[in-house]
Amino acid sequence: MYDGMPSPERNEPCWCGSGKKYKKCHLSFDERLQQLHDAGQEVLPRDLLKTPDDIAAIKRSAAVNVGALDYVASHIGPGTTTGQIDRWVHDYCLQHGAVPADLNYEGFPKSVCTSVNDVICHGIPDDGEELAAGDIVNVDMSTILDGYYSDSSRMFLIGEVDPAAKRLVEVTRQAVEAGLAAVRPWGRLGDVSAAVHQVAADAGYTVVREFGGHGIGLDFHEDPFVSFCEPAGTGPVLVPGMCFTIEPMVNAGKPDIDMSDPNGWTVRTADGSLSAQWEVQLVVTEEGYELLSW
Repeated sequence: MYDGMPSPERNEPCWCGSGKKYKKCHLSFDERLQQLHDAGQEVLPRDLLKTPDDIAAIKRSAAVNVGALDYVASHIGPGTTTGQIDRWVHDYCLQHGAVPADLNYEGFPKSVCTSVNDVICHGIPDDGEELAAGDIVNVDMSTILDGYYSDSSRMFLIGEVDPAAKRLVEVTRQAVEAGLAAVRPWGRLGDVSAAVHQVAADAGYTVVREFGGHGIGLDFHEDPFVSFCEPAGTGPVLVPGMCFTIEPMVNAGKPDIDMSDPNGWTVRTADGSLSAQWEVQLVVTEEGYELLSW
């Protein structure tokens, strides 16, 4: 096979763990993947495709992830510090038998990313950073439960927010929804990218190129990288079982980034403009997609 992985004999159990014979399960599926590869299409290796058991386990992880963000939503407001948000997320995970995926990931010191106003991503929570009316903040939460990873983020408007900031947040959410609508089995990842980018561009915004979505499930960051600046009809084939995030980072100004923060993590807009991000996690199905974390 194209991915170097062995395939069962026709009457042997399928590699997906269904218990069915290979010929009655994934044989024709694998033949289609091989044909696409031979035709020059980019196809992910089968070990990155999630089985029904994998998906069920990811959903259990995602239930914690979503629950933690729901908790933040019900408690955040003017006067909240980003350090408090970090403790809320950390404690919620531990109380539900999970651990925050962010904590100590490549040296990241906290359990969640909190990105305020002109921070694009990877903001580090701090007890000295107090949210005030007018702020917008992204809370990016990732969870490990029983070895399975989930990931999603939400934007929060703190108190009364300027209409321009509110519009940026809403358009970014609409861009994610457009990306979801473009997910079709056996389509291309570039279709999702182009749909997201078009919504942002039509509103007069720009999309960050250096950061994007990613495969996820058995590890925090898997292939493919999910750009939101690629044309339709390009990129990997959207094969049922692919699990990845849609998480555009949309700037009100130019797309250029500033990575000069001495903490080595926090990324800001180079021109000081506001930035917004929503993130969802999904798996491609034979009918379209299933949303796992939001």
